[in-house]
Amino acid sequence: MNRQAQATVMFLVGAAVLHAGFTDLHLRYVKAELRPLLLAAGIVLIVAAIATVCYELRPRAAQETQETEQTQPEREHHERRDDDQVGHAQVGHAHREPRISWLLILPLLALILVAPPALGSYSAMRTGTALQPPWGFPTLPAGDPLKLSVGDYAGRAVYDHGHSLSGRRLKITGFIALDRSGEPYLVRMALNCCAADAQPVKIGLSGQIPAVLPPDAWLEVIGTYTGRQTKDPVNDGVIPFINVSEARRVPAPHDQYESGSS
Repeated sequence: MNRQAQATVMFLVGAAVLHAGFTDLHLRYVKAELRPLLLAAGIVLIVAAIATVCYELRPRAAQETQETEQTQPEREHHERRDDDQVGHAQVGHAHREPRISWLLILPLLALILVAPPALGSYSAMRTGTALQPPWGFPTLPAGDPLKLSVGDYAGRAVYDHGHSLSGRRLKITGFIALDRSGEPYLVRMALNCCAADAQPVKIGLSGQIPAVLPPDAWLEVIGTYTGRQTKDPVNDGVIPFINVSEARRVPAPHDQYESGSS
């Protein structure tokens, strides 16, 4: 692939990255905090592609100017010699630039036209809970019910033993995942950087649970802290429970992932 083709692919990559950054598509790949870096990367790629094309065109323009200053015999001599050199170069190097290399553009078109689904219950139940000790437990704000992330509730329930949760009505949203026995869990996938390192944080459900809970359905529950816990069969990680008093199906949120620091 010559430099013009490389510049074209680079430009398309940059355009695809900018498209993802300016839309919600980037939330399927990286956490929201990385959006500025994604936009900056797209701009750099497009600028580099334009610079590459300009660099390739500049020597040709200079050569044409020089040729106009030569006499006709000299010009014809140089043209014949250049044609011979180009012919030999094409014979010797044609195999290095196969047209099939343009198929590299197809993944870019897929990136622009097809948005991959966020990771769901299939990945969650084949990966152990990724609950990690939080840096601390800030004072919870007022509110009834108090809205918490899955990671925040699980961290406080396990590592703070529910001290900051006792006596509070809590609202938590996640998708449903079922284990082999049909036990339901409320789950969110946590990102440290991007979807490639996404890991689930799981909460068990007890109390007033809906009779039918299909996998990957999004559920908003209101409930209270309970000391009940279980072990994740995948990695023996601790899974806390919440005692549900209300539950309702909700649409998938704008950003289906949580930050790994939650």
